[in-house]
Amino acid sequence: MRKVLLVLLVLVAVGVVAADRLGVRVAQNEIGKQVAAQYNLPEQPDVTIHGIPFLTQAVGGSYDKIDVSIGDWTEQGVTVRDVKIEMRGVDAPLSEVAAGNADGVTARTATASAVVPYDLIKERAPKEVKGIAPKGDDLQVELTGAIMGFPVAGTAVVEVEPTRKGIAITPVSVGSNGGPQVPLALVKRQLTWTVPVTNLPVGSRITDIQPTPGGLRVAATANDVRLNDLRK
Repeated sequence: MRKVLLVLLVLVAVGVVAADRLGVRVAQNEIGKQVAAQYNLPEQPDVTIHGIPFLTQAVGGSYDKIDVSIGDWTEQGVTVRDVKIEMRGVDAPLSEVAAGNADGVTARTATASAVVPYDLIKERAPKEVKGIAPKGDDLQVELTGAIMGFPVAGTAVVEVEPTRKGIAITPVSVGSNGGPQVPLALVKRQLTWTVPVTNLPVGSRITDIQPTPGGLRVAATANDVRLNDLRK
């Protein structure tokens, strides 16, 4: 009898786990469909609901963390890559989710991040900028040409910061390859530019910028966000 009971308990446990995993896949698929529809995305994004068991979270209508991977994102004619949204403290009543209604789905915080490729930043740069690479918290740019009548061939270090108009890129130091030293004030005047990426899908202005090997990783966080408002 003990062996029979043990087998039954194992079967029940397996069934609960299977139901839990099936439920999370269905929920992830539905969230992906809703996000794709809201953003008019060509492909459905990948959604990951964290936390085990899923069914307990679903019944309670409260989720610790949900990640959405969108991929490419275009704003003001500028396309950024690897866009991700991390939602924490998600409140999603089971009745509304089951009805396919996202009006009542909210997140305590929603953080979006994306990568602005260096080739895109270079496209927006003055013609004297020939190359861009990360240098700590700043960027290093290769320069060739003339600045206010002064010939220039060397490198400059530029800082990046979020502004109301986008990512501002401003020289903070300049070097030369044996030629005359161009005053920093002149370099700033000619080699300061802005990449018009101001907001991410959560609707908040970019507040964090971090150089990476593939581009600038930018991030924005919003509080008390409704799923239906992510695009606004």
